[in-house]
Amino acid sequence: MFETIIKGFLIGLLVSAPMGPINMLVIQRTLNRGWKHGFVTAAGAMLSDLAYAVITLIGLSFVADFFDEYEQILQIVGSVILFFFGLRVFNSNPLRDWTPDQVPAETRYIKDFVSSFLLTFSNVAIVLIFMGFYARFSFNPLADGRVFFATGLIAFTVALFVWWFLLTSLVARLRKHFNRRGLVLLNRSVGTVLMLLGVGGIVLTFITTSPPQ
Repeated sequence: MFETIIKGFLIGLLVSAPMGPINMLVIQRTLNRGWKHGFVTAAGAMLSDLAYAVITLIGLSFVADFFDEYEQILQIVGSVILFFFGLRVFNSNPLRDWTPDQVPAETRYIKDFVSSFLLTFSNVAIVLIFMGFYARFSFNPLADGRVFFATGLIAFTVALFVWWFLLTSLVARLRKHFNRRGLVLLNRSVGTVLMLLGVGGIVLTFITTSPPQ
């Protein structure tokens, strides 16, 4: 159970941390309109990520036998996906996604929420990212029962909440001293961690599957 919590929480952080369009949108709205608008925007992204997390886990449950039979191969594939995802994050420049926010400050919160949800949900390719994380960390709590499934999703959701709460709170607190170039450093740090996880996963898989001498 503890392992499920750790894996769910870690996957939640790694999914939400890279500075892509959604993160930039959240930061923009936090800077331009305040913490509440920023966090409501983040809540839309959280709901979308949670939906894709559930969809991917349920999909894996239908191929559980295949997953068990080819677990080692899938772990290698997942590690490769993880590496290239990290490489993309490392090379990305979040400042390119920084555009003036033309939406009036009095925009209703529901519009912030819905727009963020739809923007995040439109990125269907995130399913591949989830599959990569699940395969790399051997994360399939539904196979262990509903309690493990619920626990894993709760840990995943808590990680999303913690990330977005801390990010919006920090940006709101440092609005007058906000350094946009720090986002580039953050992306490179997260990208490096993802690439190391990918490479480490491949090496670990080969070591644990090497035949005894």
